[in-house]
Amino acid sequence: MNWAPPILAPWRLTHGLRKHPSAILLGVQLLGILSYPLMENTGIGRALFGAMSIAVLSLVLWVVNRASAHWVAWLLAVPSVTMSLLANFAGMPALLPWAHALEAVLYFYAVAGLIRYMLSDMRVTTDELVAAATTFTLLAWAFAYAFSACQAWLPGSFSAVSVPPQPRTWMELLFLSFSTLSGVGLSDIVPLSPLARALTMLAMFAGVMYIAIVVSRLIALTVIRQQRH
Repeated sequence: MNWAPPILAPWRLTHGLRKHPSAILLGVQLLGILSYPLMENTGIGRALFGAMSIAVLSLVLWVVNRASAHWVAWLLAVPSVTMSLLANFAGMPALLPWAHALEAVLYFYAVAGLIRYMLSDMRVTTDELVAAATTFTLLAWAFAYAFSACQAWLPGSFSAVSVPPQPRTWMELLFLSFSTLSGVGLSDIVPLSPLARALTMLAMFAGVMYIAIVVSRLIALTVIRQQRH
């Protein structure tokens, strides 16, 4: 019987989340998608956005530390967080593109660590299924940060349909990243500069290969396990 006293239920929930940090990271990122639009247009909101980004980075480090060597992640995270804090709270916005570039590299590193974790054996666990969803969101965030750094260094890199070139918001770049990786092609954001188009093509390639290699393998192993039972 799986019933647990109410006193033990919170402990079991906490224990389960500690065993599956990917689930926490996925939940925070999905919450961010809903909350970021409320943060973009005010100074306080942008400050909260910076703080939330740092919190997400901390969770990324937690996840990476489980999946691969951590010194590389810390080497990327410490200067990134420092520059992000200086940019958002010390009036040094010129550092923000560099922070975003390092965050993009950190997220790509986290993606590589989680993919290696998911491909390390022939079993499919609940944690690996959650990690598959988390890896996709990390990939989307990584390209969004890369797009952000690109448009800061090369103004006019992205435009929107019927809107003249101007700096796109974080949500617009994240929307472009998700729509490109998923292959749905619904984004109204258009890459204009050669670097922006190169990054977008890499996002297309990454999205197709992720579904073809990682997701299809997890599905195949799940089907094999069910057939054996």
